[in-house]
Order: sequence, then structure tokens, then C-alpha cells
Amino acid sequence: MTMPQLHHIIAALTGVIQADLTRPFLGASVDSRQIVKNNLFVAVNGENVDGHAYLSKAFENGATLALIDQEVSADFTVLDLRAGFTRFVDQGGPLCVRVESSVAALQIIAKYWRQQLPVRIIGITGSVGKTTTKEVTAAVLSQRYKTLKNKGNLNNEIGLPLTMMSLDTTYERAVLEMGFYVPGEIKFLCDIALPSVGVITNVFPVHAERAGSLENIVAGKSELIQSLPNAPHGVAILNADQPHVANMRNLTNAKILTYGVEELASLYADNVSGMGLAGVKFRMHYDGDTIHLTVPMLGRHSVQTSLRATAVGLAEGMAWQDIVTGLRQQSPETQLRLSVLDGIGGSVILDDTYNASPESTIAALNLLEEVQGTRKIAVLGDMLELGYYEEIGHRMVGGRASDVADVLITVGKLGEIISDEALRKGMRATVVRHFADQAAAAAYLKTQVHQGDVVLVKGSRGLRLDQLVTALDIANE
Repeated sequence: MTMPQLHHIIAALTGVIQADLTRPFLGASVDSRQIVKNNLFVAVNGENVDGHAYLSKAFENGATLALIDQEVSADFTVLDLRAGFTRFVDQGGPLCVRVESSVAALQIIAKYWRQQLPVRIIGITGSVGKTTTKEVTAAVLSQRYKTLKNKGNLNNEIGLPLTMMSLDTTYERAVLEMGFYVPGEIKFLCDIALPSVGVITNVFPVHAERAGSLENIVAGKSELIQSLPNAPHGVAILNADQPHVANMRNLTNAKILTYGVEELASLYADNVSGMGLAGVKFRMHYDGDTIHLTVPMLGRHSVQTSLRATAVGLAEGMAWQDIVTGLRQQSPETQLRLSVLDGIGGSVILDDTYNASPESTIAALNLLEEVQGTRKIAVLGDMLELGYYEEIGHRMVGGRASDVADVLITVGKLGEIISDEALRKGMRATVVRHFADQAAAAAYLKTQVHQGDVVLVKGSRGLRLDQLVTALDIANE
């Protein structure tokens, strides 16, 4: 196994190779608390915390090297690369590499190191479902290949390079989520990661407040597809159910593999049956093969996740048996965005408070519809950063809530649009309540939730509906 070494850092940043500087490192972090033995510590001067103040702690925790971009204590040996490089003798001990910008240097080093490796990178982007798709895809690929995935949602200009630093020469595949807020961001990440396979989950007006328009979002997501190598090495995996995504096939010379719930897709699913908390059942069809599946993922929308992961497995030459085994694996990460909790009064809580968009909220309401319960209570809050799509999106959710929920509780200024639309669609005023904040909603719900109730809680993180879940969780009584 070969891992990155000090001479790789020097070569990446200066072009000079001194091969005897073999001090190794594997993995990197900007948080000294997360440093483990032989990591690289990247000291970043952020808005609230300056990582340079935690150099001693990083080295105590096992860091072998640190990237810095300002003066530090004389206790550390400093190799200054800002003006180039001359021969250096490594005396051991804590070593700081001084650069103009720690973040920029990290990105350059990550790109250089990736170029030394034969690993195939699978890039995943889209408006909804990136992280779950990454987790399931990694579970599938791991049945045949040694596979790395980025932790959590480390999917930006810092998180992705940090992940690249965990690669060594034994890895065969890496699955990397790529986030998007502004045009050019995904192209920048692709220039570092050099993906061979690109997966687009979908395109919706999520973060439209920052991106500006749906057209900008489509263009931004398509940067992944445009960055792929030509066929047969490059493979673009596109959602055939969404015209915006399917049309991206015209932007690449990579091999095209489409997925969806329509027969026109290369890989498609039918006979979909949601089984509530027991998972989802369906058939998959590809190139004359039909596979019957039951997977332990929640909600009918999980079929799309399964299709994406399957498409990657097929693109990477995997057998059906290994793909199916990977799909059936259940791990905490697979459902990291939705947790099922025992609630007060004998209720069941569906905690989906990580974040919210109209599409993901409607998917959560569809799951609520499938789950058996005495009453189905939807607690829905503001969905933020929707820009021009704000009122339309909240009204879409209100309309679906009126079809699914027996009781609707809304929270926040924009949440009121949800309840207004539900009432307009015919939901009885006696079962609709609106609250300005989560604390008031929690206090009310604690007096209303009973045995057999199923309570879905979903909204953007800014509303802190996770605190409402805590108030209803029997574990906190």
C-alpha cells in the first residue's frame, strides 16, 4: 500500500521532487478534534475559529503534518514553500508546511495525489437524494471493490479534497457527493476528483435563492456530465424521468445509462409497492433481465435510489447477485436523513428534520401515507432558500398534506402557506393548527399525541424542528 507522503506535497505545490522525504500521512481534517494518527491537519482561519490555535492539539492527537498559512509558535519546525523549495532535511517531530493559503494548497495537493492513483471516481450530484444515493452506491460497489466514500456530506471545496487525502493505492473505487450552490462549483470539484462516472439524481429549484434560477441549477449540475471522459471509460447515469436531466446526454461523449420508472429508460422499475416501515418492493428491468427486489429503505422514492446505485454497479461490471446484496444492506448511514423513533404516548415519530425541499417533503408525506397508524400527523415547517419557487413549493406541499394527513401542524412564517393551502384544498379547520415557532408547536403536540399516532416532522434546519422531535421522543421523558 502506498499513501501520500511529504514529497507529494512538495511536488504538488512547487514541482520539485525530493523522493527521500517519505514522511507519510493518510486522511486529513480541518478539525483538531477529529485528527487521528498519521493525519494531515489543515489549519484554516475561519469566520469563528482559527485552526492555527489548535496546532498543538492536532499534533497531540496524532497529526504527522500540518498545512499553515500564517506565523506560528517557534515550537514547530516550519517548511516554507511560499517562495519555492530547496533541499530539506526532515528531523522528525511536528512539521508545519507554510503556504499562501491552506485551503488552496489542500486543493492542489488533493488533485496531484488523485492523479497518481488508478482509482475510478463516481461523482454524484442533484437537488435531492445525493447523500443517500452515495451511501447505497458505496454499499453496492463494496461487494466487489475496495471503496471509499466521503463522510456525511463533505461535498464542497474543502470537504471533497479532505476526502481525497484518505485514498491510498489499494482503493479501486471512490464515491463522492458533489454539492452545488453557484455555477462553476461542480466543475471545480471535478477538476480535482477527475470522475469517470457521473450520476445526476434530479434537478429541482432547491437553493434557488443562491443559484438564481432553475436554468442556473440545471447548468450547474450538468458540469459533472461535461467533465466526464469519453466512452467507454466515462459513463453518465441520467434520470430519464426528468427531461432537464435526460437532456444532459447531449452535453457529453461519455456512455449514457438512463434510469427511471418508465420503460424508455435503460434500467427501469415497475410494480412498485411501498410497505411503510418495512421497506419497498419492486421489479427492475435491464437488458432482458428482470430482478424482483425488496429493500429495507423507507418510501417509494427509495426505488430511485436503488436504480441509481444499480446503474453504477452495472456500469462498473458487477454481477446482479452482488448488486442485490449491496441494495439489501441496511446501515445507519443509508437512512441518515430519516429516523424512526418511539414517541410519547405510544406514538411513532418519523424524524426527517435534517433539511427540506418541496420534493423531499412530498416524498416524506408519501411515506407517511404508507405507514399504518391510528392518526397521521404531519408537522411541517418553512422550506428555506427556494427563491422564486417559495410560494409555489409551499403550496404544493400543502396540497399533498391535505390528501395524506389526519392532522396538520405548521411552523414558521412560510409554514403558514402550507396550512393555508391545505385549508383551501378542503382540509377541516379543526385539524389544522399553525404556530410561530417549534417551542409552541411542541408544547401543543405534547398534549395531543396518543397511542398509535404516526407523527412526521420535517422542515429546514433553521427552524430547529429537531428540538420539537426531542420533546416528543420517549427517550427524553
